[in-house]
Amino acid sequence: MKKSVEEHAERFSAKAAEYDESKTDEYHACANLAIEHASPNAGDVVLDLGAGTGAIGLALAPDADRVVLRDVSAGMLEQAREKIADRELDNVETAEGTFREPDYAGPADVIVSNFALHHLSDAEKREAIEVMADYAPRRIVLGDVMFFGSPDPAAEFYSPEVDDPSTVGHLVDCFTDVGYAVTAVERVHDQVGVLVAERRGGEDSGE
Repeated sequence: MKKSVEEHAERFSAKAAEYDESKTDEYHACANLAIEHASPNAGDVVLDLGAGTGAIGLALAPDADRVVLRDVSAGMLEQAREKIADRELDNVETAEGTFREPDYAGPADVIVSNFALHHLSDAEKREAIEVMADYAPRRIVLGDVMFFGSPDPAAEFYSPEVDDPSTVGHLVDCFTDVGYAVTAVERVHDQVGVLVAERRGGEDSGE
C-alpha cells in the first residue's frame, strides 16, 4: 500500500460529497457489471468491501436479505447512510472496516468490491482475498483497476503515487489459491475489469 489506511480515509472523505458525480463511464460500466454478476438470492447476505458511497451494495439491497457495507472513509459512509435514508432501506448496515480487518463476523453469501482493492499491494491483495474466502461466500465479484496488458502510468485509471493495480493473472491466482474458480472475466478497458469467482464445490459451481 503506497499510502496508509488513514491517508486513504482522509483523501476519500475529502472528496466524498462529489465522488459519485466524478466517476468515468468506465467506472459506471464496471459497477453495472459487478451488480449484474453479484445477483444475490432473496435470503442472501451481501458484504460490500471498500463500499464507498454504496453504489454496489445499495443497488443489491432490494434483492438481498441484508447488505453489509464496509469502508475506511467516514465521509464516504456518511454519503452511503444518506442514500440509505433517502431510499428507506432497512436491510443495510454500515461501519468502518478494511479489507484485511472488515470488523464483521459474518455470514456472507456474496462478497462484492468495486474500485477499491487496487490501493493494496500484490501481497496485501492476496491477504484480502484470503479474508474474503474465510467467509466462504459462494461468489465473489471484484470490479477494479487491473492490468490486461502492459501498465501505462499515463492512463487515467492508474495514478502511481496512490494506486497499485495488479495484473489479471495475479488476481486469478489469488482466487485459485483459496479454492475459488474464476468463472467470468469482463474487460471494460485495458486497465479496468470485473472478475467473478465461484467457490469450487459450491451450489453454483456445478460440481
